[in-house]
Amino acid sequence: MDTQFHVLAVDDSIIDRKLIERLLKTSSYQVTVVESGSKALEFLEVREVGVNLIITDYSMPEMTGYDLLRKIKGSSYLKDIPVIIMSSENVPSRINRCLEEGAEEFFLKPVQQSDVNRIKPHLMREKPNFLKRKAMVECISPDKTRKYSNNNLCSIFLQNICE
Repeated sequence: MDTQFHVLAVDDSIIDRKLIERLLKTSSYQVTVVESGSKALEFLEVREVGVNLIITDYSMPEMTGYDLLRKIKGSSYLKDIPVIIMSSENVPSRINRCLEEGAEEFFLKPVQQSDVNRIKPHLMREKPNFLKRKAMVECISPDKTRKYSNNNLCSIFLQNICE
């Protein structure tokens, strides 16, 4: 791959975390693994490096994968990150609910290489909000604003990237 995409994998099972990490790394993805939805949100809030996709288990204590999905899709900063839900339980109502809430895919465990191969199209159309935020911060900093004030590039840029 020309660009190494960054995937955040969330699962409370260490065995499943290791499996998904191995499958993703075999496919040349940069992978960060965390054990809970709350750890995923903490990671997403403090990281400067962007995450291109989140893959999360559905059944986890404290915060389910569905709850994590809703928090991500409800966030103006995170909502454009594609989310894939995975579960060992094939429950059609659960699958439909996740897809209706904005999940890109629903994988049944154990996740296989053929599942991982279905990730790339979601990465290719993802909007990198983290790049927008970094550019916006640079654009509105005082010295940068003065630099662009004559031709109004900064305001044009902000209009195009801000919601």
